[in-house]
Amino acid sequence: RFSPGAAGAMAKLLVPLVVLGAVSGAGVPAPPPSPRCPPRCLCPAAAPSPTLLCARTGLLAVPPSLDRAAVELRLADNFIGAVGRADFANMSSLVHLTLSRNGLRRLAPGAFADLRALRALHLDGNRLPALSGPQLRGLASLRHLILANNQLAAIDAAAFAAFAATVEDLDLSHNNLPALPWDAVAAMGSLATLTLDHNLLERVPAGAVARLPRLARLDLTANRLRALPPVPGPPGPALAAGGNPLHCNCELLWLRRAAQPGRLETCATPAPLAGRLLGAVPEEELTCRAPAVTAAAAHPPAVTEGQPLRLGCAAVGDPPPALHWLGPDGRLVQNGSRRSVGADGSLELRVATLRDHGGFTCVAANAAGEAAARVEVVVVPLPVPRARDGDGDGAAAAEAGPGPSDMAQAGGNDTWGGPGERRVVAAEVTGSSARIRWLPQRHVPGVRMVQIQYNSSADDALVYRLLPPSSRTFVLRDLAPGRLYELCVSALRVVGDPPAAPRPLGCVSFATAAAPPGCAAPPRPHFLGGTVIIVIGAAIAASVLVFILILTARWKAAGARRPPPALASVCSQTNG
Repeated sequence: RFSPGAAGAMAKLLVPLVVLGAVSGAGVPAPPPSPRCPPRCLCPAAAPSPTLLCARTGLLAVPPSLDRAAVELRLADNFIGAVGRADFANMSSLVHLTLSRNGLRRLAPGAFADLRALRALHLDGNRLPALSGPQLRGLASLRHLILANNQLAAIDAAAFAAFAATVEDLDLSHNNLPALPWDAVAAMGSLATLTLDHNLLERVPAGAVARLPRLARLDLTANRLRALPPVPGPPGPALAAGGNPLHCNCELLWLRRAAQPGRLETCATPAPLAGRLLGAVPEEELTCRAPAVTAAAAHPPAVTEGQPLRLGCAAVGDPPPALHWLGPDGRLVQNGSRRSVGADGSLELRVATLRDHGGFTCVAANAAGEAAARVEVVVVPLPVPRARDGDGDGAAAAEAGPGPSDMAQAGGNDTWGGPGERRVVAAEVTGSSARIRWLPQRHVPGVRMVQIQYNSSADDALVYRLLPPSSRTFVLRDLAPGRLYELCVSALRVVGDPPAAPRPLGCVSFATAAAPPGCAAPPRPHFLGGTVIIVIGAAIAASVLVFILILTARWKAAGARRPPPALASVCSQTNG
């Protein structure tokens, strides 16, 4: 509370100050807003380059009146829910773009396609559920990509392709990522900082970090990792891996030896080490247990040639061992059209052949050693029924001629042949063709079609041929010389509803003759046809060109003999 005298003195003091401020400001007019500055945006006149500050202005979408020559654009803390293809079109000079904390849910494919000079993109604090390949297309100069605090659950392997060679800082923290496209990340040769904390990652592939030569910091805090592959060093990247349920065994000895004071990596298992800091666990307590195969068997143990077969294998160890199979020939079994190894280590033989007869070996391996178990597989050759007299198949048998490739001769009763007889044979095998013969299938009811499937030793892709049920022979052409082929013949039946499964009639393995040294393979018919078409087209084009040249020469000759036209009048005009 002031007295009346004090209030009067204060008024006398403030009046001159107000008058002085009005007079001093009268001669300096306020700068008019830039015509290129969108509403509710600030465009500093003193900035060395065009800069648009539109943060915390309540924008619901990207302003269409943006200065397309801007170098820096800040759109953080707004309500922009989607970015369209035309929102940043023709902004080829933009270097820094901030879209943080907008609740952004959708990025149109090619939304940043014109931002070829962009070096920093901040998309943190939004609600992006996933990243696809086209969404970040065109960012050829990007160095800093910040995607923290989103809802990312999946990232396409092609999402980082546009800037894999230039990006230096990648932040994917505080998302819902259960996995990462590690092959795409490993291609980032300039990456220096990789932030992956607070996700759902369960594994880091071995060698993924070693392929990043410039990586200086890797943050894997608060994920679901039970193991960590060794990182290169020293001096390797600064690693943070606390908050993971690590299984402390001999595989983490490298991390124990690299531990520094203040590191928070904690053991979750085994039970004696649960809750202890890894750096405080003695090295002799970080042990592994060699694998042991607990079960290995074939289901069923014996099959007829052409039928499917499954081989199971189970093993224990610390860490859990990896399972693989060796075939009867001692070679590693790999996935193909006829064989496949499941995630649980089981081996499935879709079509068993006589080459599968013998012992398969299940091998379990981990960091502490290996263990093996042998599984015997019995493949019974298909029996050969003898054809009856007068069934019209004597000609087919005679066509084969004498020799080891003969089929069972016609004649006799309808009985099963001996163990040495085969129902399917390969005859007249050359370097590029083979004739396949099989016996008539009168004893198989409801045969509607005969199916032939085969593949070569160099290509696991199956090739199928469908033939009428009366077929007894088929010639395979366009085979590769010097390769081993496996072929099976099946009868397709229509019995009941649904149709019955194909009945295997027999399988055969044969090798084509090797090409003579120094001799090229003869050109195939489609190659010759294409060559003839090209030659004819070239001849036609040459004829048309010669005809045009002749017409041009005759026209010039006629013009040279023609007298120049007389000029009635000449008018010229000059400028100035």
